[in-house]
Amino acid sequence: MINETTGTAETTEASAATTPNPQGAPAARRALVQTLVGRVVSDKMNKTVTVLVERRVKHALYGKIITRSGKYHAHDASNECKAGDLVEISATRKLSKTKAWRVSSVLEKARPE
Repeated sequence: MINETTGTAETTEASAATTPNPQGAPAARRALVQTLVGRVVSDKMNKTVTVLVERRVKHALYGKIITRSGKYHAHDASNECKAGDLVEISATRKLSKTKAWRVSSVLEKARPE
């Protein structure tokens, strides 16, 4: 809606804030946190691990299932993750130039060799 006195556009978010959920309480505004699951491939940095996340997608034209992968630097405050661990990482604010993820949990420890 446009404010006639100033000529600027303004949005009203009151309806979204007061929409009741099935229990009758107002709906809480919670951002969905993006999470990924991957393997730790490097733990050589202090309080930082490199996590390899692989996902399987279908090729758009040929239909073949292919594996896409990405490496993410994640913050590991307690330095508990070791190479080979299966971890869950969640998106967070930028912590450094290349680090915008945080290790939320260690799902499986690497087998000792």
